[in-house]
Amino acid sequence: MNHQEIWRDTQTLQVPPQLHDDPFNSGNITLTGNGYLGYRGTFPDARRKEYVACTVSDTYDMADGTWKELCTVPNGLYLAVDGHSSCDAEKKQHGLQFSAGRTFGSCSFSGTAVGELQISFERFASLTDLHCVIQQVSLRSTEPGVITIRQGIDGDIWSLNGNHFRSMDYSRTTEGFLVAQGETTETALPLVTGSVMIGLPEGSRTLEQEQGIFTAHEITLTAGEPVTIMMIMSTCSGNDVSDPYESVLSDLARLIAVPFYELLAAQQDHWDQFWDAYDIHIEADPEADCLLRYNMYHNRIATPAHTDHLPIGARGLSCQAYQGAAFWDQEIYNMPMYTWVEPETAKRLLLYRYKTLQGARDKAAALGYAGAFYPWISGQSGKELCPDYFFKDVLTGRKIRNHFNDWQIHISPDIGYALLSYFQVTGDLGFMREHGMQMLLEISLFIYSRVMYNTHRQRYEILCVLGPDEYHEKADNNTFTNYQCRYILQETLKLLEIIREEDPDACTRTLEQAGVTEQQLHSFEEMSRKLFVHAPDPESGLIEQFDGYFDLEDITPAALAERLIDDQEYWGWPNGIAYETQVTKQADVVQLFMLHPYPVDIMRKNYRYYEQRTQHRSSLSPGVHAIVAANCGMTDQAYTYFMRSCSVDIGNTHPLPAEAPSSAVSTPQPAGSLADRHQRVLRSADHPHRDRYHPTSACRLEFHQLQTHHLRISPEADSLP
Repeated sequence: MNHQEIWRDTQTLQVPPQLHDDPFNSGNITLTGNGYLGYRGTFPDARRKEYVACTVSDTYDMADGTWKELCTVPNGLYLAVDGHSSCDAEKKQHGLQFSAGRTFGSCSFSGTAVGELQISFERFASLTDLHCVIQQVSLRSTEPGVITIRQGIDGDIWSLNGNHFRSMDYSRTTEGFLVAQGETTETALPLVTGSVMIGLPEGSRTLEQEQGIFTAHEITLTAGEPVTIMMIMSTCSGNDVSDPYESVLSDLARLIAVPFYELLAAQQDHWDQFWDAYDIHIEADPEADCLLRYNMYHNRIATPAHTDHLPIGARGLSCQAYQGAAFWDQEIYNMPMYTWVEPETAKRLLLYRYKTLQGARDKAAALGYAGAFYPWISGQSGKELCPDYFFKDVLTGRKIRNHFNDWQIHISPDIGYALLSYFQVTGDLGFMREHGMQMLLEISLFIYSRVMYNTHRQRYEILCVLGPDEYHEKADNNTFTNYQCRYILQETLKLLEIIREEDPDACTRTLEQAGVTEQQLHSFEEMSRKLFVHAPDPESGLIEQFDGYFDLEDITPAALAERLIDDQEYWGWPNGIAYETQVTKQADVVQLFMLHPYPVDIMRKNYRYYEQRTQHRSSLSPGVHAIVAANCGMTDQAYTYFMRSCSVDIGNTHPLPAEAPSSAVSTPQPAGSLADRHQRVLRSADHPHRDRYHPTSACRLEFHQLQTHHLRISPEADSLP
């Protein structure tokens, strides 16, 4: 897809023609959301088969006995014209104005009783009223006549892993509001959705169906004159308010008195404030400029900035894939953007991990360890949501036992890394004293209980783990994992001494809360010195990904793919085609360099070695390669991977496992990572590699805000500001 095909301007994405008949992908990329809910970018008449869905945060439920995921609620913005089902494809328009979080579209129908009928809509998830989605629909015909529309609450909506409601009752109030009241299958959580339509003449028929409640209206159209309708949808759960029903009715009653243009103006004000703080302008590269804004938009609408007890889901709120739950993505990819621009939001994400400490303790204890072993997939409670089995051997039909939930231990030190990064940027010792230090100590205690001492080699080792490269389970001494663990032990002890000097009583109290003794602190120190981490080979400069990695068969991903019997085979452990080769799913050693830069010559040698062997099956991987390539001065590769990372969803370029229907719904990490990359320049005026960050083309980068800095970078600059 070329630039002109996708971008209407630097603030607006338009769905290219080849995606008009692909409602899954077009619904992903035109999503509107506000951190509380996400409404897919579908047309007003969409139903289940077009993947219409409004996904609501804090509604975790298990319907199929395997996957606990967020609920999609009945669609309160359904509107269809009777007798018209096939739009003229060449006249279809569909897009997203991400500067205002507004989905829009139009569709024309030829040969109707009113000539050519055009239906246009615009929709946004309100940042003023988080429970509400506002929609305006305009109807225009070329000939006069009468049409009938149906609007209301449609229960025929897309849900990935089953029906999440044990019951759903539909009704119409005396005020004319349509209401759907239900309870979730697992916990009987009450969920209420309400809908109201403004702008039509009095008089309608109520149509109650098994899966919804609708009203029918006859509308008289005058040729060339539009009829405009505003629709308001509100949805609340028992986790948000004490009485969801009354809260929904209150929202509807309050908003029906406000014109659409005022609601849209308030929405624009909220987004203007966001862009005033976050915008990064790349002057000479319009496509990169658009992509960066687009990804920052998706990062924002995926983030529950309104609360500190919910995570950022790996696929945001665009659907239920990845369960609306936190992975390590949250701390390593999503959070840096907030750490540097809006630390309060970063703090809320860290407080979420603090509030789920008990789940991490329970997981560690269940596996025979101490301290805090955070779940690989974490929802509201902090309990492990990752099932033991979720891949299937397509050749035998047998389930594959994966160990993402018990061997991928780097999740805990990754959270520790985010805590330390937050402190290094903000200097917020109060937060670390009250919350962060306890988390770091309990993470360190887990590491202490998980590490083993090799008496023969007189060193500590970490055996049987799974690093970022998820094809090679049961690895010993994974370099990324060991380095992260060593780093956490070292930095935890340093920070503890700062707190001890500032407030001895707080230090004592935190140690007691974490269950860590002074003797264990001494053990942490010894372990941090003796924990084995693969070093660069003196001759080649290469760092082995884990013990024995270089002894595996050396083959490229493309050559390895030729061995597939079925293209849906899982490549990883225990018997996938990649397991006994050097082919990696995603960045692993290169991932280490993103967080902990090595000397440039070492990074270059390892980047060149591992890049050829990386499949990039994870959408996280291209962004990592972009950052590390930039740090190595490999600007062409950095740009290529940056654009690939930012375009994953739009270009539908990401390869996926069999059970996933599309690419990652949003790719927020490049935006956060780019901001993270450039903040490293600000740390020191005499950064030894600052010349690497100058754009090589005639380009100016403008950061509106990085903490208190306003930053411009241009090719003609002699030095950084």
